Amino acid sequence: MIKLDLQRISNALVLPLLEGGKGISISTGETCGAWAAAGAIGTFSGVNADSYDENGNIIPQIYHGKTRQERRRELIEYAVAGGIAQAKIARERSNGKGRIHMNVLWEMGACEEILTRILEGAKDCIHGIVCGAGMPYNLGEITSKFGVYYYPIVSSARAFSALFRRSYKKVQEFLGGVVYEDPWLAGGHNGLSNAEDPNMPQNPYLRLVELRKTMNSFNLCTLPIIIAGSVWWLSEWEDYINNPEIGPVAFQFGTRPILTQETPVAKAWQPKLMSLKRGDVKLTRLSPTGFYSSAINNKMLSNLLARQERQVDIVEDSSLSVYVFGRKICLDATAKDSVEKWCQAGFTVPMLTPNNTVVFVTPEESRQILSDQKNCCCCLSACRFSSWCQRKGTTGNIPDPLSFCIQKSLQRAAHTNDVENNLLFAGHMAYRFAEDPFYANNFIPTTQQLIDRIMTGC
Repeated sequence: MIKLDLQRISNALVLPLLEGGKGISISTGETCGAWAAAGAIGTFSGVNADSYDENGNIIPQIYHGKTRQERRRELIEYAVAGGIAQAKIARERSNGKGRIHMNVLWEMGACEEILTRILEGAKDCIHGIVCGAGMPYNLGEITSKFGVYYYPIVSSARAFSALFRRSYKKVQEFLGGVVYEDPWLAGGHNGLSNAEDPNMPQNPYLRLVELRKTMNSFNLCTLPIIIAGSVWWLSEWEDYINNPEIGPVAFQFGTRPILTQETPVAKAWQPKLMSLKRGDVKLTRLSPTGFYSSAINNKMLSNLLARQERQVDIVEDSSLSVYVFGRKICLDATAKDSVEKWCQAGFTVPMLTPNNTVVFVTPEESRQILSDQKNCCCCLSACRFSSWCQRKGTTGNIPDPLSFCIQKSLQRAAHTNDVENNLLFAGHMAYRFAEDPFYANNFIPTTQQLIDRIMTGC
C-alpha cells in the first residue's frame, strides 16, 4: 500500500489522484462523478461534450449552417450545452464528495467564450479547470471571476515561467496546481517544443525538479505538481512522493480510466486496448492543430503515416508533371518510378500540400478529404486540415490533405464501435492493459475498484 496523504486541492481535502480529461465524450459527467464520489478528483471533457434531449438521448451534433461562421456558432452552442449537462451529471454522481474539474483545450475553437458560458451555466458544479494544448494566458483571469481554480498543463519549466510572468502572477489566488504532462509519453496532444527531439525522451525527474525550482522562485512552494503521462503503478513513482526536490505531488491517470464500467467506450475499446504491444502508440505530428500527439496505431493512423510517404517535391521545371484542378505542377523527376508505382496501386489523384509538395491519394480519399474540408465546423482556433482560422477566417495556407478532420474522427471514436478507422488517443503505457494482471479475463473494473487498486501501488 502506497502512503498517500490527503491534499487540499480546489479547496477540499481529497486523494491526490486525478482523472485525466479525454477528448470528445470519453471523460464524461459519469466518469468524473465516479472519481469524485471515491474521494478523488474527477475530470470531464468540455470539448464538444454530449448534451441530451428530454428523453435522455444524446443529441447528435449535426451541422446545418451553409457557411463556416454559421457552423461555428452551432458548434459553440453544442459545446456550451454539453459542458453544462456533463457538469450537472458529475455533481449528481459525486454525492457531494471529491472535486469536479473540467478539461478544455486552449486551441479549441472559441475556447474563451465556451469556457465562460459553461462556468456561467454550471455554477457551483465545477471546482477546477484544467487546460492545455497551447499557452492559456487568459485562463486564470477567466476562472478567477467565478471563484474556480485553474490548472495549466505544461511540459516544461520554461512554459510555466512564461505563463506565470505574463499572466498568472496577477491571479495567484486561484492557481490550484500545475499539471506536468510528459511530452513523450502522455496521450493526446503533447507539448514538445521545436527544440526537443521526439525520438529522444528526457528524464521526467529532472524536468520535474526544474519545474519545482521555477515554482519556488515564484513562492509557489506548497502548490502541487500534478504528474501526468506514463503513470500506471504508483509503486513506480514512490521516489517522487514526499521528495523535497519535487515538493507536493498528485498523480493524473488518463489512459487507465478508459477501461472502467462508467466509461461509455469501455466495451467497444477493450479488445483493441487489450491487444496492444509496446510501441503500438505512436507520437506523430499528423494532428491538424500542428502539435505532436500520441494515438493508437490503428488502420486510420497507419493510412495517414503511409500517406506521408507518397509525397513528391514541387519544382520549377521538370519532365515529370501532373495536373491539380487544371493547373500543371512540375515534380521532382527522380520520383517518377515511385509515382508510377503509387498510381498502379490506385493512388492516382495528386493533391497539393502546404509543404510545397504533392501527395498521391485514391479517388475515394480525395473526395472524402475535400468533403471534410468543405464541411469544416471550426472546432479549432486554427486548423491545418481545412485552413480555418478564427481570427481571420483562414490561415492563408493551402488546406493540408496530409492531416484529417479531428472533430469528426473523435466524435465517431466516441459514439461508434469503429476503433480502426477513427482516432484513438492513448498514452504510451496503454500496452500494459494486456500485461497487468488486474485486467485478466477481460475484467473491466468500476472506478472505485480502479482507485482501490491504484492505492495498493499497482
